[in-house]
Amino acid sequence: MSIYDIPVQRIDGTPATLGDYRGRVLLIVNVASACGLTPQYAGLEALQQKYRSQGLVVLGFPCNDFGAQEPGSEAEIQSFCEGRFQVSFPLFAKLGINSERHPLYDALIAAMPVATSSVDGRLRDVLVEHGLLPARESDVMWNFEKFLVNQDGSVVGRFAPDIAPDHPALVAAIESLLG
Repeated sequence: MSIYDIPVQRIDGTPATLGDYRGRVLLIVNVASACGLTPQYAGLEALQQKYRSQGLVVLGFPCNDFGAQEPGSEAEIQSFCEGRFQVSFPLFAKLGINSERHPLYDALIAAMPVATSSVDGRLRDVLVEHGLLPARESDVMWNFEKFLVNQDGSVVGRFAPDIAPDHPALVAAIESLLG
């Protein structure tokens, strides 16, 4: 099954699929409102604004699996994102990623089992120190892990949560797909 065919829900509860974005470059990110990495919303929105006309779409999937850092309702999440970070990219309903994994994340992880790690590895060290590192290396490490999908729907990159949206490796990967 293509990632374009997997049912998801928009943040307003309406059914959808990623088929709406077929032919575009997608940056799929699990997001959270109460995380130390939450300021990445601003960088994700900057990517959306800079590259939207060239075919990039950032897609935000709230998840409460990581430190219970996304406890709010979908309405609260949407209000927070729009009010605090002026997020204009599509947001979807909360889903499970490592616990009760949603089929979208099954497909993303199967296609790209390991993320490109940050150079310093500090986030990994903090998660280990607090006993929060996922059991399997293929599991999503934390909030704000990023999957890059090309125009054909193939996962071509996976970036650790502490690789910021403006990190040169991520930007270069996006730009290479956009041509």
